Amino acid sequence: MTNGVSVRELVLDILIEVNEKDQYSHLVIRDVLNKYQYLEKQERAFLTRLAEGTIEHMLEMDFIINSFSKVKVKKMKPLIRNLLRMSVYQLKYMDSIPDAAVCNEAVKLAKKRGFGQLRGFVNGVLRNIARDLVNLNYPDPKHEPVSYLEVTYSIPAWMASKWMESYGFEKAEAICASFLVQKPITIRTNLLRITPQELAERLGKEGVTVHPVQHLDYAFEIEGFDYLNGLESFNEGLFYVQDISSMMVAEAAAPEKENYIIDVCAAPGGKSSHLAEKLSGTGMVEARDLTEYKVSLIEENIERHGLTNMKAVQMDATILDEASVGKADVLICDLPCSGLGVLGKKTDIRYKMTAEKQENLVQLQREILDTVWSYVKKGGTLVYSTCTIHKNENEGNVAWFLDKHPEFELVSQEQMLPGETYHDGFFIAKLKRKSL
Repeated sequence: MTNGVSVRELVLDILIEVNEKDQYSHLVIRDVLNKYQYLEKQERAFLTRLAEGTIEHMLEMDFIINSFSKVKVKKMKPLIRNLLRMSVYQLKYMDSIPDAAVCNEAVKLAKKRGFGQLRGFVNGVLRNIARDLVNLNYPDPKHEPVSYLEVTYSIPAWMASKWMESYGFEKAEAICASFLVQKPITIRTNLLRITPQELAERLGKEGVTVHPVQHLDYAFEIEGFDYLNGLESFNEGLFYVQDISSMMVAEAAAPEKENYIIDVCAAPGGKSSHLAEKLSGTGMVEARDLTEYKVSLIEENIERHGLTNMKAVQMDATILDEASVGKADVLICDLPCSGLGVLGKKTDIRYKMTAEKQENLVQLQREILDTVWSYVKKGGTLVYSTCTIHKNENEGNVAWFLDKHPEFELVSQEQMLPGETYHDGFFIAKLKRKSL
């Protein structure tokens, strides 16, 4: 505890924002860490691990709590269920914290937040779990494969079922397991300002551990630092934080100097800035997005990275822009998707997404593709990408598009699954508009 701030209480507030008020975990955690920058590095690490870990394992936490409590999780007061979730996470996954300390701190928090009358309930449930957790039986993978994946990896049943249908049980389990593996932060060198070797040396002087990425000489994995805003090299725009799979969009697009590129759903601008750098200061990348806020994120990155051949434009991708017809040498359609390839980084997406929402996204993707395809010049390139692993959003949409628009041909498509070659689950299809 620093300056009277209880880190556990901060985590409890994060969980309530995410689980009860439908906020996004990565944004809430980021804002809390920014607000309490004076916390010691160890406290910041504890806060991050407890908040992210509890959210990541929430279905498992609920299974454990429901196995020991007569009052089921859904019937509990919001504060109490989230307090129990974070406490059970500590009991199961944070061995360095004594069980008695977990129970005592939870009781104190319940009382402090106005639920003193429930301190006996909180204490009883947690002490029973601490005593008998090792004897709790999980669903059997052979007889209840979907329930097994749901509880063991906190993947909603509908999602686990779809992945089993698409990839088989073993691959579905490997996908689920990969989301629980801690992955390094990857960055891309801003080649307009610094060479990869110079960046590695600069980061080393700032105390950052740097590892090269195979096949991409401008990319690195970094670790050993407190937070990005504390690095001068980040604030100077010498690198961009981006997953390896996301970098592959610009690699697939393979733009040529003087190209005009339109990115129809660009925020916050990582792929667009990568393409602008590949143009070596020539041509233009027009990075579009729907809202003023998203456009401001793109503008922030343009300024940070010193890009003179990139501009941000507010535009609705579902509405045809007549002035753009036949204008783009390269059209980037990295479209809104279910995001289920990046659950390792945005853990709460799994709880916010539903089968119905996912199907609605398929229709939105098709609506956008059906609107913007005409922006591609004859002989030009269209790159369609998503950060999901659902076939109907990926291969299904490509097949639909090619059937409806025979003036395009498929050059390549690749589904990158979590746990395989790339860090995140990602899909990239490259299409060419025929010259005749």
